[in-house]
Amino acid sequence: MLYFSRWKTTLIWLAVLAGVVFAAPNLASQGTLAGLPDWLPKRQMTLGLDLQGGSHILLQIDQQNLIDERLEKTRDDIRLLLRDARIGYTGLSGTGRTVQVRVREAGDVERAKQALAGLTEPISAGLFAGGSVVELSMSEPEPGLLRYSLTESGIAYRLSSALSQSIEVVGRRVNELGTTEPVIQRQGDDRILVQVPGLDDPQRLKDILGQTAKLTFQMVDSTMPVQEAIEGRPPAGSTVMFSTDDPPVPYLIENRVIVAGENLVDAQASFDQRTNEPVVSFRFDTQGATRFGQATQQNVGRLFAIILDNQVISAPQIREPILGGTGQISGSFDVQGANDLAVLLRAGALPATLNIIEERTVGPGLGQDSIDAGKLAGIIGAILVLVFMVAAYGLLGLIANVALIANVAMIVALLSLLGATLTLPGIAGIVLTVGMAVDSNVLIYERIREERRNGRSLIQAIDTGFSRAMATIVDANVTTLIAAVVLFYLGTGPVKGFAVTLAIGIVTTVFTAFTLTRWLVATWVRRAKPKELPRAPVRLVPERTSIPFMGVRRWTFGLSSILSVGALVLFMTVGMNYGIDFKGGSLIEVQSRSGPADTADIRSRLSGLNLGEIQVQQFGADTDVLIRVQAQDGGDNATQSAVALVRGELEEDFDIRRVETVGPTVSSELATQGTIGVIVALMLIMVYVWFRFEWQFAVGAILATIHDVVITVGFFVLSGIEFNQSSIAAILTIVGYSLNDTVVVYDRVREELRRYKKMPLPQVLNIAINETLSRTTMTSVTTLMALFALFLFGGEVIRSFTAAMLFGVLFGTYSSIFIAAPLLILFKLRPGALSPESAGAKTEALPAEASKA
Repeated sequence: MLYFSRWKTTLIWLAVLAGVVFAAPNLASQGTLAGLPDWLPKRQMTLGLDLQGGSHILLQIDQQNLIDERLEKTRDDIRLLLRDARIGYTGLSGTGRTVQVRVREAGDVERAKQALAGLTEPISAGLFAGGSVVELSMSEPEPGLLRYSLTESGIAYRLSSALSQSIEVVGRRVNELGTTEPVIQRQGDDRILVQVPGLDDPQRLKDILGQTAKLTFQMVDSTMPVQEAIEGRPPAGSTVMFSTDDPPVPYLIENRVIVAGENLVDAQASFDQRTNEPVVSFRFDTQGATRFGQATQQNVGRLFAIILDNQVISAPQIREPILGGTGQISGSFDVQGANDLAVLLRAGALPATLNIIEERTVGPGLGQDSIDAGKLAGIIGAILVLVFMVAAYGLLGLIANVALIANVAMIVALLSLLGATLTLPGIAGIVLTVGMAVDSNVLIYERIREERRNGRSLIQAIDTGFSRAMATIVDANVTTLIAAVVLFYLGTGPVKGFAVTLAIGIVTTVFTAFTLTRWLVATWVRRAKPKELPRAPVRLVPERTSIPFMGVRRWTFGLSSILSVGALVLFMTVGMNYGIDFKGGSLIEVQSRSGPADTADIRSRLSGLNLGEIQVQQFGADTDVLIRVQAQDGGDNATQSAVALVRGELEEDFDIRRVETVGPTVSSELATQGTIGVIVALMLIMVYVWFRFEWQFAVGAILATIHDVVITVGFFVLSGIEFNQSSIAAILTIVGYSLNDTVVVYDRVREELRRYKKMPLPQVLNIAINETLSRTTMTSVTTLMALFALFLFGGEVIRSFTAAMLFGVLFGTYSSIFIAAPLLILFKLRPGALSPESAGAKTEALPAEASKA
């Protein structure tokens, strides 16, 4: 184990060197990187929106709007086709997903069916959509009554087509804003994810994405005064629409569309040469220019309306024919309003309404604060761990620190190469990895010390320590990796970033422990030829302990049972402080521009907005305030309107640093995903432990882990800490950490069962726990150091996340000793229950401490 061939040594150091080289660009500025030769690595980690600022918006197609439009089109088609065929009809109406019409004359029914046969013909759905689709099915519930119903396949086809077209339109709109590296992705069957980093004005993005931008040019109907139409009934073929003015002006508009936005080929913001007001100049294609020219020629002297999303932008008078195919739209715009309208018209109209169902926006100032806080927490946590390792292991601790630094460099390098996004929870993942990465080295070093105490020579102790620790390290880290994988597949946004960082950290940790650390130790042994292990100034646990842990198992079981039942009762009666991720609503972080923020004043100003329950609390510095607005009854759009009202009330006196809105659609999905995530992780881990050990170990590990989860839930209830997506990440990480600890103890239990085949099980368990106690203590201390630094210096945004992790690590350590091991007695595990592979093992002499235990 301690011999390394030249090619192995070369590969190890090439891997470490590659990690350092590919991680180094993250320490340089963009200007410095630009001046370096092109052949050098220059790729930096992609910062998440919570670190560099920007907007994450999830859009959903309004399926009902799409269905309503399709029904309206079907009604128009039926009306037109029956009129062309000169067939009398009555009762043309549409409800739900059906349109029906009654043919007046019985003799015309067959002719009507033939005239409308085209409606039920299959349409091509493209090569990859399964050939053709029938959109409408026809039925005749009674003679002469024809009913046309939208099919499920037809709706799915229209939804898919609308989603593809919407992605193109949204992409054009976002790119027109001049943003850098936006992400626009399809999510599921009816959603579009839009992420725009570094955006200074997220409200402008929302306004542009939220508009359907259906532009039409229609004539104003002058046959009836508009007020009379409002009070009575508009003439057939006309509709009352209102302008965008304040107050809005009503117009009676003919339904016939002269030219639509599809005929526009260009639209640019400019200035009116006469009034110097901002306007939008447009140009039609040939067809549009011809139709517009004919319409203006025939209607000189009349008003025509320019209509955007059923609102009249302007209604100028046609003084002379407009034959050139160009014109301009004026409507009391400011410069940005004219620019935004031009962007919308150039990008084209959306085929259906898009609703914002989730929004997470971070201002660039808060993003920089998060980066600074994360760096500070990481540096302090790393220093604490590095100093502690040297104090605990002397020269071996220094070797572990070299491996730890290489480990972090490799994590950063892989994140940079993979293009993975580093989020604020991702920084927490790196800091946590720093704390947990030393676990592998602690396992190895403690095993080496133990083998040396048992009389092996120094070289034999080192060689055996590495080989025996290998299986334990792999088992312990695989359980955490399973939790990270589940987080990645079921989490979203920052949680996914945390999972990626944690998973990469686990892989690099195992690599450095069994290659770099082993090579460094082997080199030290070969060159220094030591006679004894290096002395360490600090030792948390004596070399040999004989604590009778199993003697107090009834007390610990009783304590845990009381705490677990209490936690469940609190959960069912008091309940957790659910964040907007799970109950919907809005979260807005603001910062006062002048002096400390007055929460009472903010509360009184917002109470008049009629938005239901509003919570206002101090958040970090005395200038920062966190505002929570309850979910609105009107659904996703009402939630967005609530945020707009809060913005309008506060933005004169406060900077909006962060906005998160989660509509009822997404909140219910996140709650379901979170629950499924925890259950799936536990099941997968149980299967793995069962496969590697025996069923008693698997069930014991899961019960101990469920105990930790229940107690942590009780901590959330008692502390009042907000329970959100990050809390799910914290619980799953606690699951991984707790199982890591439990598996280490179980691995030693399995080993001792093979050695002492006739010893009573409680004594075997005492020996196993005492032998791993030093490792358990050391790992907990280093992990707690890193987390405590993150709690104190990592910033308010992840403080609750870190608090849950601190509590979970403490209880995970407790449960692996006082719950997981005694459960094996409860399940009547005996040495004979183990696999027969150990049948030939020799029974070693009982150590002195075992007989005392």
